[in-house]
Amino acid sequence: MQDRLEAVKAQVQAALDRAIGALPAGELRDAMAYACAGGKRIRAFLVMESARLHGVPDDAALPVAAAVEALHAYSLVHDDLPAMDDDDLRRGQPTVHVKWSEATAILAGDALQSLAFGLLADPAVGDPAARVRLVAAFAQAVGGAGMVWGQALDIAAETAAAPLTLDQITQLQGGKTGALIRFAAIAGPLIADADTAPLAAYADALGLAFQIADDILDVTGNEDVTGKRVGKDVAAGKATFVSLLGLDGARAEAARLVDAGDAALAPYGEDAGNLRQLARFVIERDT
Repeated sequence: MQDRLEAVKAQVQAALDRAIGALPAGELRDAMAYACAGGKRIRAFLVMESARLHGVPDDAALPVAAAVEALHAYSLVHDDLPAMDDDDLRRGQPTVHVKWSEATAILAGDALQSLAFGLLADPAVGDPAARVRLVAAFAQAVGGAGMVWGQALDIAAETAAAPLTLDQITQLQGGKTGALIRFAAIAGPLIADADTAPLAAYADALGLAFQIADDILDVTGNEDVTGKRVGKDVAAGKATFVSLLGLDGARAEAARLVDAGDAALAPYGEDAGNLRQLARFVIERDT
C-alpha cells in the first residue's frame, strides 16, 4: 500500500500544482497553493483505489482525486479561521489566515471550492453522464447536508447546554469528516456507473474510525509529530469519542470499525488489499 500511496501523493500534488499554477499570479494563488501542499492524501488514495477496483484508469480518476483534495484543503482553511476552530498551526506550518490574513484565507477557500468543481468537470474523467453523477454526489457530500452541516453542528455544540451524546457525535462526524471520505470511496463506481453500496459501507466505517483516531491523537499526540495543536478538545471541554468511551474504549471502537470496513470489502476479494491496509493505517497513524 505504501508505494501506491506515495505514488498517489505525487500524482495529486502535480495535478493541483498544474491547476493552481494556471491561475493569475498573486497572493490568492500563493495561498491556494500553500493550503494544498502536503497532507496524508487519504481521500485521494480512496478515489484512485476505488477507481482501480472498477477498471477506471488512473488518468481518468486523477482529476477527481485532485478535486477531493482541493475541497478538503478549502475546508481546513476555513475551519482554522478565528470564527471557526481558531487554529494557528496546520501540517506543521502557520495556517493560511496567520501567514496572510483572514480575508485571504476566506477567498483562498472559496477559490479552492470552485476549483474542485471545475476539476470534476474535466473531460478526462469520462463521459458527461459520469461527470454529472460525480458533481451531484460531490455537492451533496460537501454542502448543507454533509460536510458543512457537520461543521455547523460542531460549532453549535460549543454553546449547547449539555455535551453531545455518542449518537450526536457520530451524526456530527458523519457529516464533518465522513461525508467527503464517503464521496472519495464511491467515486470509482460513480465513474463506472456501478454499485456504490459496498464502498459506501466501507467508507462510513473508515470515516468514523478516522475521527476516533483524531480524538485519540488530541489526547495522546505530540504537536511536533501531528503538525497541529493537540489538547484543544480537552481544554474546551468538548465531548469526543475519547471523553465518552475512554481511551481504551475509543481504541476498541476504532478496531471494531476497521473490522466492519473489512467485511464491507468482501465483494472485491484480494483486489481490495490496499483499502484494507488503509483502514489499519488510519487508526495506527501518529499524524
